[in-house]
Amino acid sequence: MLGGLLLGVVNLLSRAGTRDEAHAIAEAQTGGGAFEVHRLTDTVSRAASEQLLIWSGGALLVIALCAVAVGWWTAGRVLRPVHEMTARARRLSERTLHERLAVRGPDDELKELGDTIDALLGRLEAAFESQRRFIANASHELRTPLATQRAAIQVGLDDSVGVKQVLLDSNRGSERLIEGLLLLARSERGLEQREDVPLGEVVAEECEAYGVTARVSARVVAGAGAGAGAGGGGGRGGGEVVVRGSRVLLAQLTRNLVANAVTYNVPGGLVDVAVDVDAAGGVLTVANTGPVIADADVPGLFEPFRRGEGRDRTGPGAGLGLSIVRSVAVAHGGTATAVGRDGGGLVVTVRLPVADQAPVAS
Repeated sequence: MLGGLLLGVVNLLSRAGTRDEAHAIAEAQTGGGAFEVHRLTDTVSRAASEQLLIWSGGALLVIALCAVAVGWWTAGRVLRPVHEMTARARRLSERTLHERLAVRGPDDELKELGDTIDALLGRLEAAFESQRRFIANASHELRTPLATQRAAIQVGLDDSVGVKQVLLDSNRGSERLIEGLLLLARSERGLEQREDVPLGEVVAEECEAYGVTARVSARVVAGAGAGAGAGGGGGRGGGEVVVRGSRVLLAQLTRNLVANAVTYNVPGGLVDVAVDVDAAGGVLTVANTGPVIADADVPGLFEPFRRGEGRDRTGPGAGLGLSIVRSVAVAHGGTATAVGRDGGGLVVTVRLPVADQAPVAS
């Protein structure tokens, strides 16, 4: 636009500036006739203006193309450090926080931005390392006193002492609380190692400990990429849904769901556990016939220290069961949701991405 404006001004000034010269040339050529001078002056001025306009327009187009090319090249050189910083930042994770962007070059705004990000990564690395050390130390320092107390209670108190069982139950409750908190902290840090885990097999093993039958199937669903075969009853009769993750954490996830379903069930109620596969991946569903839960109270059940009765710090357990379930599911790239069941109870659904290979028949 500025180039076009420049050429327009040049054409106007050139036309006005060459009129006198064209008039003088016309007088010299025609001998001074007024009509001929005027006609020849207009002809010369028009021809000069047209030529100037044509050549200046072509020059403007060529220069504009060159400007675009030079601007593109210059912008690429200027923004190359930004692209490199972006690519390095995308590759970073909690296991590679020791790496830095290490931007080189003059002390300009881009290097200042890179140094700021490196400083932020250093603070994050220190925070993650502090959390790892805390979990490692807590695993030992918190378990040892409780184990000592349990041994002292078992050895030092006679079975006839009524308070002995109360103390043992309190000790076991504290151990479960510590184990739950440590597991919650580990799962929230993500998975450091992954393996192929047959979800149906893990669920069947955990359900067997609680006397619950799991229905395992791996039906062919459009877009699921799962293997064929359908099974039911006993937990191991059907196809397998293979999940890429931690077998220990997935076992704990299943154990918490089944334990909650059994603990908060009504007398004579039912507990239904099913493993299936859909277009999104493996699906673990645990439902029971417990007390009625309002829809507004369901999201709060996934918060730490929330019990089944819907009030803080009431009811059995430590209130970490569903918190651990959600944390483990997220660590595996999945989700955990719950809805109230008609007539009372809860239906918890955990969706987990399956491994790259198709599940094979058990």
